[in-house]
Amino acid sequence: MSTVLDTEQATDVGSADAYESLIARLSQQSVVKHFDAYADVPWDDPDYRIDPADPRWELDDDDPLGATDWYKAQAQEVRARIGLHGIVNAMKTGLQFESVLKRGLLEYASTLPNGAPEFRYAYHEVIEEAHHSLMFQEFVNRSTLDPPGMPKLMQIGSRGVVKLGRRFPALFFLFVLGGEDPIDYVQRQELRSSKGIHPLLERIMRIHVTEEARHLSFARSYLKRHVPELSWAKRQMLAVRVPFILGTMAGTMLRPSSEMVRRYRIPKSVLEEAFDDNPQARQFVRDSLRKVRNLCVELGIVTLVSKRLWKAFGIWDEPAAA
Repeated sequence: MSTVLDTEQATDVGSADAYESLIARLSQQSVVKHFDAYADVPWDDPDYRIDPADPRWELDDDDPLGATDWYKAQAQEVRARIGLHGIVNAMKTGLQFESVLKRGLLEYASTLPNGAPEFRYAYHEVIEEAHHSLMFQEFVNRSTLDPPGMPKLMQIGSRGVVKLGRRFPALFFLFVLGGEDPIDYVQRQELRSSKGIHPLLERIMRIHVTEEARHLSFARSYLKRHVPELSWAKRQMLAVRVPFILGTMAGTMLRPSSEMVRRYRIPKSVLEEAFDDNPQARQFVRDSLRKVRNLCVELGIVTLVSKRLWKAFGIWDEPAAA
C-alpha cells in the first residue's frame, strides 16, 4: 500500500480569481478521487475482522496512557481492549462532529447566491463527510463496543455551531479546523510510523486523510480570503472565542473519555501522570493545533488579550521563525 499521503493545496488566495481557481480544482478532485464507505473498504475480508484482543490495538510507549506502569500492568487482552475502545470512541466523536459539520455546511451553502463556486464544493464535502460517518459507524458497530462519543454538554452546545454556518461562517470554519486539524495530525503521525496498524483502521485513516486534505484546504482558503473583509468587532469576536473552542475540543478528543475511565477504572493519578503532568503529552496537543494557530496569527486574530487565553488553555506556542 502506498505510503504517500495527500497534502493540502497551498495557494495564494488574495485575488478572487486565485480563490475561485482553487475551489474549482478541489471540486474536480472530489469527482476524480473520492471513496465510497462500502465499495472501497473490504469489511468482510477475514483479515479486516475486529478482534478486541488483537495486540495491534495495544497502545505503545509513544502514547501517554500506554507509557504508564498502570497500563503496562494490565493483562494483554485488557491492554488491547483499552486501545480499541479509544479508537472506537474517537470514531464516534468524529462522526458526531461531522454531523455538525455537514449541517453547518448546508446552512452556509443556503446563503450563497446562484453561480457561487463554493456551493458545489460545500456539497462535495457534505457527501464525502457522509461516507466518513458511515465508515466510522460501521467500525463502531463491528467492534461490539458502545461508546458515547462527545460529552453530553458538548453535544448540546454543538447545535449552536450549526447555525454559525449561516450567521458567522468565519467562526464556523475555525470550529471546523479545531475539530479536523488535531485528528488529521494524529492520523498522519500513525500512518507515517513504522508500527503495525490493523488493516481496517489503516484503510479508513488513508481514505479520511486523503479527502480531509481537500476539506482543510477549503476551510483555510475561505478564512484567508474572507476574514480580512470582516469588521473590527467581528475580528475581535474571533480572537476571543477561537482559543475557547480549540482548547475545549483538543482536550476532549486527545484524552480518554469519562466512560472509558469508569469502565477500566483508570486511576486519577494515572491520568494526571499521562496527560496533566506530562510535558510530551501537552506538547503533542500544541503540535496538533500548530496549523490552525499559525493561521490565526496570519489572519491577525491573535491579540495581546486573546494570547493569554491560548496560554491559559495550554495550546499556545510561539510561531517558528521563518
